[in-house]
Amino acid sequence: MEWLRADQWSPYVVGAGIGILSWLSFLLSDKPLACSTTFARTSGMIERLFRGKKAQDRPYYKKFPPVIDWQWMLVLGVIIGAFISAKLSGQFQLSWVPSHWQAAVGSTPFVRWIAALIGGIIMGFGARWAGGCTSGHGISGTLQLAISSWLAALSFFIAGILTAMLIFRVLLT
Repeated sequence: MEWLRADQWSPYVVGAGIGILSWLSFLLSDKPLACSTTFARTSGMIERLFRGKKAQDRPYYKKFPPVIDWQWMLVLGVIIGAFISAKLSGQFQLSWVPSHWQAAVGSTPFVRWIAALIGGIIMGFGARWAGGCTSGHGISGTLQLAISSWLAALSFFIAGILTAMLIFRVLLT
């Protein structure tokens, strides 16, 4: 069980694990592995706290009701699993500003939080516009040989590489 304490796991073992998890997802729930809808559902739950049942009148929430479902529990499990993994490996630490960001932009948490908020909004909008996220398209959709998912996954990689190059060239030079 010492492998649970490793700083890094083999990407081949993790990839095989995600593949097995995808099979189990289809086998047990007849649904693909995905995450982005969970965040939209959570937004609906938060809106429902303030607006009551009126939030459920939105067309989007008629299609994707703001409820806790298996996918919501999957995301919760990913968060809990990441925390447990970080604690077991001794890598867990609280940090408001990562060292790469601090070296490039400074140590102000406000700027980091604003950048993360804007990035999260853009990613969420993109995932909803694309009809899924990297796990929905990149894992489940490509597993089913869906051409739209292959195109989406290719676009994710190209955009990610270009964005990383832009950020590291602009911010770190």
